[in-house]
Amino acid sequence: MNHPISPTVRRRRLARELRRLREGHGLKLSTAAKDASVPQSTLSNIEAAEARRIKPRDIDALADLYGSSDAQRAALQELAQESKEKGWWSKYKDVFGGNALPDFEVEASMIRMYQCQVIPGLLQTPAYAEAVFRGGGAYTDDEVRRNVDARIQRQYTLSRHNPLHLWAVIDEAALHRRVSDPSVMREQLQHLINMAMRHNVNIQILPFRAGMHAALSGSFFLLDFPNELDPSIVYTETSTDSLFVQESASVQRYVTIFSNLNAAAHRPAESVGFLQETLESSEQHVD
Repeated sequence: MNHPISPTVRRRRLARELRRLREGHGLKLSTAAKDASVPQSTLSNIEAAEARRIKPRDIDALADLYGSSDAQRAALQELAQESKEKGWWSKYKDVFGGNALPDFEVEASMIRMYQCQVIPGLLQTPAYAEAVFRGGGAYTDDEVRRNVDARIQRQYTLSRHNPLHLWAVIDEAALHRRVSDPSVMREQLQHLINMAMRHNVNIQILPFRAGMHAALSGSFFLLDFPNELDPSIVYTETSTDSLFVQESASVQRYVTIFSNLNAAAHRPAESVGFLQETLESSEQHVD
């Protein structure tokens, strides 16, 4: 499987680059739209990273207006073209909805995350993932299968060529949440230990004895990207909605929260020992 392209990330990059060019020429959006003969609503949507169908002639007109070089023009056209592509996750709209987390994961260079209730999806075994989706009794068998399949597909980002770096802080509570079949949890714990040995995966356990901490409001993902034109974002979700936080001050607040969690949690090597002890303890309590 080739490294997928994220149309959303490309739209964001194109938006920032066109806005930078326009502001570099001291032009208001309305003036640039008029001078390039591009509808103002179209340019506004492109610069807001909301345009789904971008015409090559509009990019050419803007490149002409901004005096772009041939190489720069070609790069803008390529971004516009890539912004139309569809990733594998588009086949799972019933699972991910309109805001698809994989749309950002596939191009992220690092994900820093905190998970408080369950093992993070990127680190789940198929059996554990199935137990998670069956837990509330809200899904049919087919829906469970769809959700598990989609979750396992997401994990490719950890094993692809040039994989992303995952740094996960997991609350101790997630290790003790029971599943109906204890062997599923034992397999999951062993999988965490195995994953923690990978060069691109850091796992830290936040123990109960850490007490009150910086992320009592809940789980979150902090995604960083390799290209400086793609600023970091934060992803959080509720039972009914998902939210991407892009405003820099808000993102920085999550960076601080993660730093505090990192300091409060066991070091990675200690965390592996903690997981091993938890696994051994669960094996001793086999019915």
